[in-house]
Amino acid sequence: MRVKVEIEEKSNDPVVIVGAGLSGLRAASLLISQGIPCVVLESRERFGGRVLSLEAPDKPELGKFDLGPTWFWPQYEPMIASLVQELDLEVFAQHTEGAMLSERYKNEPAQRFMLAEGTVERSMRLTGGVRCLIDAVAATLPPGTIQLNTRVTSIRAGEDQTITLGADFPDGTQKSIAASAVILALPPRLVARHITFSPALPSELMASLMDKPTWMAGQAKVVAVYDTPFWRQDGLSGLVSSWVGPLQEIHDASPATGSGALFGFFGMRAEMRRELGEDKVLSLVVEQLSRLLGPSAEAMSGLLYKDWSMDPETAVEEDSTPLADFPNYGRLSGAGAWSKKIFFAGTETSPEHGGHLEGALQSAEQVVSEVIQLYQTHV
Repeated sequence: MRVKVEIEEKSNDPVVIVGAGLSGLRAASLLISQGIPCVVLESRERFGGRVLSLEAPDKPELGKFDLGPTWFWPQYEPMIASLVQELDLEVFAQHTEGAMLSERYKNEPAQRFMLAEGTVERSMRLTGGVRCLIDAVAATLPPGTIQLNTRVTSIRAGEDQTITLGADFPDGTQKSIAASAVILALPPRLVARHITFSPALPSELMASLMDKPTWMAGQAKVVAVYDTPFWRQDGLSGLVSSWVGPLQEIHDASPATGSGALFGFFGMRAEMRRELGEDKVLSLVVEQLSRLLGPSAEAMSGLLYKDWSMDPETAVEEDSTPLADFPNYGRLSGAGAWSKKIFFAGTETSPEHGGHLEGALQSAEQVVSEVIQLYQTHV
């Protein structure tokens, strides 16, 4: 994507990108770098999609902590490694030094043991959270490119090859937006459930959309923030595996220096979390951390929580079912009459690294190369 191509005006209308997550923002940045005008429409009041980096409300000085994607593996993921370097972002290695805890029975102490060297693949994290990557990509876009609080509800393809999107705007009005092409940088199931197409999408494409489970949509994540990573003084890495819960897997989420944090994935199903309610779920988290790490674990500076299954901009009803295996992500098929009018981007559409930040970037590169073919005269 680094070689600029000469393009011709396909129309006076921009490429409209629906969704301002990493894939949508990266696609916009690449298109604009090639001189192709575009706008990004986002239904949330913020951009970033499933990237969510938050501060402890009462102690923002302790840093930002990720409740969405957290790590990347540069040894296997060259695209994000290259982009991070290009944007001059600071990274540090995930802390893994020390003993791991394994909790099998609630009424018995957790077992402590050292993992063999090389058991855990070394991953990298972004200083300031993954939000720094989102902000840096967004900063490459001209002012006004991103329109927040704008919900696309319909897409119509006219017989004269025009494409028109219907959208609800922040002021409560409904407006039409003309596009030369549309990139849907949303989880495929959201597209199938929340956008009306005229003519209707082919049945094969609809089935393909629904067959892509939304990554993280059934999950909830929690970060316990502390003034210091006190568990390291006891020779612990912060890594915990639990068959008791409510957290099934815990990792050290501390910044490179300063404050401490523990990041947990839940083992309980979305239905159970909804039935218990947030207050009860978090009280169980505090109880578990205290059980594992002692009274110091209760002295939190903040407790951050995000249940993605209850986020209507992420999950649909079908996403409540836990994934039994890693989803078979990849390209969508069966566009039919919509071919060369709508394009799909996002980590769920990447044939490799689906569910990862790398997958989101790969899909953006791929879809932009396809859109450029509509405009390209010669390289």
